[in-house]
Amino acid sequence: MSLRLPRVICSSVIRSVHQGESHGGVYIVDLEHGEVEEVLDHSDGGIDWQGRGGDRGLRGIAFHDDLVYLAASNEVFIYDRGFRRVGSITNPYLHLCHEICIHDGCLYLASTGFDSVLCYDIAAGRFTRGTSLRYARIWRLRRTLGIRVRPSFRRFDPEGSGGPAPSDTSHVNQVFSRDGGLFTCGTKLAGLWTIGGNRPVRHATVPFGTHNTRPFRDGVLFNHTRTDRIAYADRGGRVLRSVPLPTYPPEELLHADMSRDLARPAFGRGLVELGGGLIAGGCSPATVTVYDIDDERVVTSVNITKDVRSAIHGLEIWPYD
Repeated sequence: MSLRLPRVICSSVIRSVHQGESHGGVYIVDLEHGEVEEVLDHSDGGIDWQGRGGDRGLRGIAFHDDLVYLAASNEVFIYDRGFRRVGSITNPYLHLCHEICIHDGCLYLASTGFDSVLCYDIAAGRFTRGTSLRYARIWRLRRTLGIRVRPSFRRFDPEGSGGPAPSDTSHVNQVFSRDGGLFTCGTKLAGLWTIGGNRPVRHATVPFGTHNTRPFRDGVLFNHTRTDRIAYADRGGRVLRSVPLPTYPPEELLHADMSRDLARPAFGRGLVELGGGLIAGGCSPATVTVYDIDDERVVTSVNITKDVRSAIHGLEIWPYD
């Protein structure tokens, strides 16, 4: 019997839009029947509009005690399952938040603008720990040169004044929990790191430029955004299986003539395991695709919009069906 595909929830970032325009949304996508329901539209005007992405859009998604945690750039919104807002979480060290996860009763947040992962104790209602993985200026050419260097590591109090200065040297974009371990990665880290102990430990080597990197089987799974594919690699970084992201004819796209520095099709971000070797991944223009990683093929694909500015960010199985 074939695996019945679930409903998933995804968030989006709409790049390069201007103040007053919608710059993100949340959708529930029925992968089995190809149906899409928009449950939130994000039009907050009080953000930093600089750059192509900046503070725009909605990002990581997590669930705890019948609630939905949804990250924006500098704030995490809390909703009930009907998407009525019931609270929010902020912190001075939270900026350009990407992925989030729940681990041992705590919410962990990838704070890209501070090279950090923050820990928020949900029961206590307070931030208890920050973990910084940062590179010094001398190593800023390491990605260009292909050099893999261990980042400096520091613990700090997110509710104190002695934390790191704003900076994005490692582009921490992922925090992920599996089998009791806590993992983080970033486009400039070139490795998946465990951060639950006294010092970070490199779990696996990965290419520069990955998103959504996490342990998978005996290796790692990630969005290899630089090469527009989903990849499964061993812990040494050797790709074992990969599938290209879906593309569309240029004449079907909106804003297809936009510079690739501002927005581009097939920008891959958002990843969730469905079981049985099936993986759901997101890309631009906002599309959720199911891949069979073992057969290296696309199973099905659901498009939300053909606007190349709109990219999937967070992606999770909807747990309340």
